[in-house]
Amino acid sequence: MSSRSPQSARRASRHRNVVALPPANLADAVYRSLKDDIGEFRLLPGDRFSETEISARVGASRTPVRHALYRLQRDGLVDVHFRSGWEVRPLDFERFDALYELRIILETAAVERLCRADARVHRTLAPLKDIWLVRPDERLDDGARVAALDEQFHASLVRAGGNGEVLRVHQDVTDRIRIIRRLDFSQPARIRITYDEHAAILRAVLGRRTEDAGRLVRTHIEASRSEVRKITIHMLQAARRPW
Repeated sequence: MSSRSPQSARRASRHRNVVALPPANLADAVYRSLKDDIGEFRLLPGDRFSETEISARVGASRTPVRHALYRLQRDGLVDVHFRSGWEVRPLDFERFDALYELRIILETAAVERLCRADARVHRTLAPLKDIWLVRPDERLDDGARVAALDEQFHASLVRAGGNGEVLRVHQDVTDRIRIIRRLDFSQPARIRITYDEHAAILRAVLGRRTEDAGRLVRTHIEASRSEVRKITIHMLQAARRPW
């Protein structure tokens, strides 16, 4: 049973086998492998497959495959259809836009609160200064590493704001948009811009410039949302071209 296109089958054949990993880690390995496939558009939105097909694809039994698929379902990346297998969930840009808007609300409130915080709170931001307030020749150019540091930057600002419930909601939003957000760091220009904008946000917060800090955060997140949408559409179009 499968409704995948020939292009999907050819993409599947290029997948790396994970069978060599220890059994205890196999479900995690299958999960990470399939999540990478979805994120890199080797499995496209709308692709359908069975557990048996995935087992053959990754060289693992159906038990770890099933565990991995249910984790991906909780992440909102796949859906299960009764008697018809699994499907990569179609991208819902309206949903992503709503989540980015929620990010703006949460992070704007956090930085505005930080601008009013005392020096003790501001000292907790010192690790961010060491990462983002550096000379251009000291900046990282590894997109995956910068993506992780970007998440850390925004989470740290929200955490320093001191509201645990806001942090919890922010982490949930971060988890939901990670699959496309990391694409923002696939281009050197976007990495450079991220360094510049993070530095400006930090300086505004440390300088207690409340209005500037809120405006800079909003502009930064809106620009990222726009770029991620363009990159995602481009990657989807490229992945769907005939081979």
